[in-house]
Amino acid sequence: MNKIKEWLQTTKYKNHSLEIASADASFRKYYRLTSGDETVLLMDSSLEKESLTSFLDVTQRLLDVHVNAPCILEQNLQDGFLIIKDFGNTHYLDVLDNQNYKSLYLKAINTILKMQKADTSGLPIYDKKFLHVEMDLMKEWYLQKKLNLTLDESQKELITKTLDAISTVVLEQPQDVFVHRDFHSRNIMIANEHDIGVIDYQDAMNGAITYDLVSLLKDCYVAYDRKEIKNLALAFRDKIDLHVDDETFLKWFDFMGMQRHIKVLGIFSRLYLRDGKDGYLKDIPLTLKYVLDTASRYDETKELAEFLKAKC
Repeated sequence: MNKIKEWLQTTKYKNHSLEIASADASFRKYYRLTSGDETVLLMDSSLEKESLTSFLDVTQRLLDVHVNAPCILEQNLQDGFLIIKDFGNTHYLDVLDNQNYKSLYLKAINTILKMQKADTSGLPIYDKKFLHVEMDLMKEWYLQKKLNLTLDESQKELITKTLDAISTVVLEQPQDVFVHRDFHSRNIMIANEHDIGVIDYQDAMNGAITYDLVSLLKDCYVAYDRKEIKNLALAFRDKIDLHVDDETFLKWFDFMGMQRHIKVLGIFSRLYLRDGKDGYLKDIPLTLKYVLDTASRYDETKELAEFLKAKC
């Protein structure tokens, strides 16, 4: 904290009051600087300074396509500090309900359309290898470490075969678009009545066209009527003028969702077991429900659904 205060004395925000705003699943912390009606955020990435280069790069890519990402107001890369635009305290998760989720999701879908126009040159590619690196987190951190399961060879083979089927379908859909990778209700802010703000995008990659859509519509923190979610997914397909039938697009969407939720089961477990963050344990049941509900609908994944139902 002393380093933060010393640096602030060199900026125009030296007379602003400072209070803790939030922390996230990484090792970043956020402080709100206030002077009268003006507020800005100080992002403390001193424990992971290497992430700032990516944050600055991706921020500019998004601003270039008119996505409402937080402008960078001051930077101290040596110590790992940024001062950025403040979108306030209201996340999508705070306001979503059964009456407004469709209109709010459509607004967020329009933001995905903008993001997918962003420059992807030089971004890491969501290839088959990386899809599996992510999905393998479930076996290690959720099944073996959190549930203390000892998997026999046939169970390992089942998991390997199913995950390969999932990645194969994921890669059948159009690729080579900007992927936020965590576009959900906790990373979408109500910036004002006309616009939303997008945060936590520094891990962006070049990947599949449905990734951010499924992050939004099959959110690990909140769920809505499956039929309406399907309609919203198809509305996205129509907005991008993708000429593919409903069944094919929804399969792409569903398999992308399985890849993400399988990964997240591992991540939530790791956050608890390795990092001591137990706040995500309450979100595992909904994440698992997405996996089970979707996997049970497709021949390629039914056996995995049955295995998980028996063990979890």
